[in-house]
Amino acid sequence: MSGTTGARVRALLERHPVLDGHNDLPWAARELVRYDWDRLDVGLAGRPTHTDLPRLRAGGVGGQFWSVYVPSTLQGDQAVTATLEQVDAVHTMVRRYAGDLALATTRAQVEDAMARGRIASLIGAEGGHSIDSSLGALRMLFALGVRYLTLTHNDNTPWADSATDEPVLGGLSPFGREVVREMNRLGMVVDLSHVSADTMRAALDVTEAPVLFSHSSARAVCDHPRNVPDDVLARVAGNRGVCMVTFVPKFVSPAVREWDLEATDAAAAEGVSSADHLAYSAFTTRWREEHPMPEATVEDVVRHCEHVREVAGVEHMGLGGDYDGCDVLPVGLEDVSGYPRLLAALADRGWSDAELGMLTSGNVLRLLGDVEERAADVAATRGPSLATIEDLDGAAG
Repeated sequence: MSGTTGARVRALLERHPVLDGHNDLPWAARELVRYDWDRLDVGLAGRPTHTDLPRLRAGGVGGQFWSVYVPSTLQGDQAVTATLEQVDAVHTMVRRYAGDLALATTRAQVEDAMARGRIASLIGAEGGHSIDSSLGALRMLFALGVRYLTLTHNDNTPWADSATDEPVLGGLSPFGREVVREMNRLGMVVDLSHVSADTMRAALDVTEAPVLFSHSSARAVCDHPRNVPDDVLARVAGNRGVCMVTFVPKFVSPAVREWDLEATDAAAAEGVSSADHLAYSAFTTRWREEHPMPEATVEDVVRHCEHVREVAGVEHMGLGGDYDGCDVLPVGLEDVSGYPRLLAALADRGWSDAELGMLTSGNVLRLLGDVEERAADVAATRGPSLATIEDLDGAAG
């Protein structure tokens, strides 16, 4: 980036730091060191992850949704237990690095953390399997600080269809709609990344609060089912929601998408499902040795940002890098220090400071406040739902 643009971006990030929608460092810590933050000291630069505190600072990150993801190969009580362990890891990390991180569960707490020079640490649960079809479990995750739930991961839940599984429900079941309503009552953000397009539409039909896509890009630019169709992006504007553009190469680059389709076929021939995130990631690591993956670039991500701005409007977008949730990132965005390069590329395309500030954190801060206000209204009219999946979907649910 030029010196003038670089100075402009640095000044912008001082006023409007990035509040990123999705980072999988907690799962990386589980896999690498079983949550031993002495062995994975993210206070030091150059950790074997995409994320550490010095690089977050270099990237202008002032807030982060830490994903408490667990793979959907874990189900039932195993999924709930592993999710609780993930939540515990985030709380432990925030306590350990209290000089740099601050747990945040409200818009006001995020803004306070940023004002004090700390990185606001929010928690998002990636996959409805984490609640084991229990509204009580959903409420307890909220009590522990979880502020969004992604309705599915790569596989369907009994009550919601995933983008990367065979559709069963055509969207949400009656219990799935009740999950959305209970999230609205709590003030937990409904995250529609990973869900099928019909689930997106069904959730928008029932929600009483703005929705979030924590890490999804535009399907019109890259035809991947994890991305958001234009008709949904248009509805997000009417909902006052936010689509947080992700950096995952196979979601942003059509060339990488084609490579991934070939890899998916090769994996299937070996009995590996692309929906099995961990097994498929291991497969593609081997596959790349003989079948090099095309490079995604900052310009690929720019195209998604510009398309989402065109269809949904600049007031309805953010950034959700998915760092430590994928193996390879676009050139120039290889780790969490890369956000200024993307912002500089957008600035060079004519984006104003006001637009860039909405993209980095302004829009998602507004969404957090809207969801909190709506929850206060809804909670005044109804109490906790006692419905079960058996009640609403039948014994087979």
